[in-house]
Amino acid sequence: MKAAVLGTADLLKLVRGAVDVGSLHAEARRPFRIFLCGDPALVAEFRATLLEGAEPRAEAAATLETIVPGRPTVVTGDAKAVVFLGRPGDGEGADFDALTGLKLPILSLIVDPDVTPSAPANLPEKGRIGEYALTSLEAGALRGSVFPHLVQACAGVEVAVARRLTILREFCAAKLTRDCAKRSLTVAAASAVLDHVPLAGLVLGPIASAGDMVAITGLQMALVLQIGSCYGKDPDLQRVWELLPVVGGGFGWRALSRELSGFIPVAGIAIKGAIAYAGTIVVGEGVTFYYEHGRQMSAADAAKLYEETKSSAMQLAREIVARVKSKIL
Repeated sequence: MKAAVLGTADLLKLVRGAVDVGSLHAEARRPFRIFLCGDPALVAEFRATLLEGAEPRAEAAATLETIVPGRPTVVTGDAKAVVFLGRPGDGEGADFDALTGLKLPILSLIVDPDVTPSAPANLPEKGRIGEYALTSLEAGALRGSVFPHLVQACAGVEVAVARRLTILREFCAAKLTRDCAKRSLTVAAASAVLDHVPLAGLVLGPIASAGDMVAITGLQMALVLQIGSCYGKDPDLQRVWELLPVVGGGFGWRALSRELSGFIPVAGIAIKGAIAYAGTIVVGEGVTFYYEHGRQMSAADAAKLYEETKSSAMQLAREIVARVKSKIL
């Protein structure tokens, strides 16, 4: 069966068995801990911000553990990051050697109402310190870098974080969407590379071309359920059918299927990867938009997002294609 003749319903039926609902349920229950330390008043304020809207509150509060640098701290696999909170000058007297010894990313938040906000471009590496200058610990001041970096530190437990710390769910959904888009890009690029390999392309190319749409749609179905779980909806394959019209009027799946099935290999492998990436972004952001606003993203907005994302994804696609080629060729 060729991808060109598969409709959306056909694709969804083919990939139903590939989505592990049990594993998705388990994602919501994975344990995690975030260590807090520093100025007691700021720690309390930051904790209150993270727990805003959390239900059940006690379960969410248990994920935020206050520690004292230098005192024994048990670090297990569920520990994800350290957040130090202080005012100007507090960092000079802090025992950061003890904190770096925990081998976790350290976000040092210095609060000063008169400061010009600043933050590192990326999450600090494990055992390293990233300095964040903030005017306050209100959610608005934390959205720019602190929340995204905190979610990045919690890679692998994003759904559990979103379920417990609901103020972070939008950021968890965004990270899950980007990660899924990269996997979709890799699948599309790998099949396109096979189309270009002499002999192997002749034998395996048609199989890869037919299978990449199934694989990518499977990834997108799992993403839809993951994002739903972030917003408190237990994973259920029936939910995918219910949300299909929500994704920009179905734009994500329709555009992806149309462009991939009509893709001409000589036009460039990276183009196919960028198409897969952009289509997956539309699916993820479309479902997130629905849960955030209670209505679907318009088809026009979804189309604009798709075209903008496809364009910006070209460089990423080229980098991934180069890695795929090095492994296959």
